[in-house]
Amino acid sequence: MVDLNGQYQRIKSEVDAAMQRVVDQADFVNGNAVGEFAEALARYTGARHVIPCANGTDALRLALMALDLQPGDEVVTVPFTFVSTLEVIVLLGLKPVLVDVCPDTFVMDPDQLETAITSKTKAILPVHLFGQCVDMERILSIARAHNLYVVEDACQAIGAEVTFSDGTVHQAGTMGDVGCTSFFPSKNLGCFGDGGAVFTQKDELAAKIRSIANHGMSEKYYYERVGLNSRLDTLQAAILQVKLRHLDEYIAARQAAAARYNVALQNVAYLQTPALESYSTHVYHQYTLRILDGSRKARTERLSAHDIPYAIYYPLPLHLQQAYRHLGYSEGAFPVSEMLSRQVLSLPMHTELTEEQIHHITSTLAVGY
Repeated sequence: MVDLNGQYQRIKSEVDAAMQRVVDQADFVNGNAVGEFAEALARYTGARHVIPCANGTDALRLALMALDLQPGDEVVTVPFTFVSTLEVIVLLGLKPVLVDVCPDTFVMDPDQLETAITSKTKAILPVHLFGQCVDMERILSIARAHNLYVVEDACQAIGAEVTFSDGTVHQAGTMGDVGCTSFFPSKNLGCFGDGGAVFTQKDELAAKIRSIANHGMSEKYYYERVGLNSRLDTLQAAILQVKLRHLDEYIAARQAAAARYNVALQNVAYLQTPALESYSTHVYHQYTLRILDGSRKARTERLSAHDIPYAIYYPLPLHLQQAYRHLGYSEGAFPVSEMLSRQVLSLPMHTELTEEQIHHITSTLAVGY
C-alpha cells in the first residue's frame, strides 16, 4: 500500500545527515530540531503556532483538554473515521454526538450538523478524511452561530487547501480553534515512527497546549494543570524537517497517481472514483473507491491473487463497534456511513507508484467489466 523504502532511498543522504546530527549532539529529547521543524511547519501551513507531540491521537486529546470542556459536554463528530477521533472524546468523559457523512466525499455532512446541536454542545470535530477537507466555511458559520469550538481532525489531510467564498485559501488544520495532524509513517508527511502536532492561531490556547503536553508545566517543576507527557522525538523531528521540504512534491505525485487511476477506471460502471469538491484540494492520503454492485469481496480476492495490496477504511462504522455500543446508536442510525463501510476499497497510494503498477492494479480490478 505504501512504498516507504522507495521514498527513503530518494532522500537517503538528506535524512541520514539529519539523523546523524541529532546523534552527534546527543540531542534526543526536545532538541533543536523539534523547534526548527515546528517553525518550518508553521510557515508552510500558515498556522501561527505549531505544537509538536507524540502522535495524532495525543494531538486530538491535547486539543480537547485545552478547551476546558467538562464531563458530559457534547462534541459533534462522525462515525466514519479512524477510531482516535471518537476515542479521545470518550476517554475525556465527554459525550460524542454523531452525524452522518456525505456519500461521495466521505466527510461530515453540514446539512445534518445543525440538528445535532443541543444546549450541551460545546464543540464540533470535523474529520478531513482520506486527504480532502470538510466544507469548513459552512462548519465555521454554524459554530459561530451557536458559540461552539471547532477542532479539526486533519490527520489525513496535511497540505490540503480550502478556498472560502471570499477567495482566501486556508490549509487543513488551520481554520478552526485547534487543528490536529499525525506523522504516522504512511501519512503524506510521515516520520519513521510516531509523531503528531497541534495547530492554533490563538496565543493563549497555544501556551495552554504546550503546557498540557509537558506535564502541565509552564515553568520547570511548577505544575499549573494536569497534563500529559507527549513529545515529538528529536530524531523524528529531524526526519520531518527533511520530508517537509519535499511535501509539495509528494502531494503532486499522489495527485498524478490519482489522476491515472481516475482515467483508467472512469468508465467502469460498478466503481465510483473519489469525488472532488470545488472548495477543497485533495492530497490523496488514500485513494478510496466505492464498489457499487456488491462485488467487493470478489474484487479483493482477485487483487490478492495477483499480489496487489488493498485496504478497507473502514469495515465497520464506529457506532456499531463493540467498544462504542454504549453510546446508544443502533444499526440504521447512520445509513451513509453503514453503506460506505460495505462499499469502500482503497488502492495502493504513495509517492513511488509507476504507470506500469497503476495499469496492473486497474486492469486486474476492472477485469470482467
